[in-house]
Amino acid sequence: MKEAARRVEAALRAAGITAEIVEFSESTRTAAEAAAAVGTTVGQIVKSLVFVVRGQPVLALVSGAHRVDTARLAQVAGGPVTRADAATARAATGYAIGGVPPVGHTTALPIYLDRALLEYADVWAAAGTPNAVFNIAPATLLRITGATVADLAVTEG
Repeated sequence: MKEAARRVEAALRAAGITAEIVEFSESTRTAAEAAAAVGTTVGQIVKSLVFVVRGQPVLALVSGAHRVDTARLAQVAGGPVTRADAATARAATGYAIGGVPPVGHTTALPIYLDRALLEYADVWAAAGTPNAVFNIAPATLLRITGATVADLAVTEG
């Protein structure tokens, strides 16, 4: 297992979660790739997206079937929203875009979870690399991230 995935596994363990990190030879960088790899719907893939609000990075957790409505995120996060560039995302989380997990970040950052994720019994999230994921119940993900639940997303398309 790659070092980044081991860091995610350690963060999950520290939160009292035993989750198997699954690594694939193919990419799980996009929601569609991850869904195909694990054999689930795109909606059950958690996209971990880094944005910047008033100069500070924030993380939005949304279903792979949705995209973040930045106006909605701005409303709950308290300021104008821009998409973080790759360097900002890595500095804030310790992970490269395409493998950003919802836990185990190098800095503390506000996390917002889209309410639609709570409709699923289980979801799959990135585990630190562009080809590693883990399965978790959305309620458990909410608990261990301390995320703020909000209506953040609109249907992709």
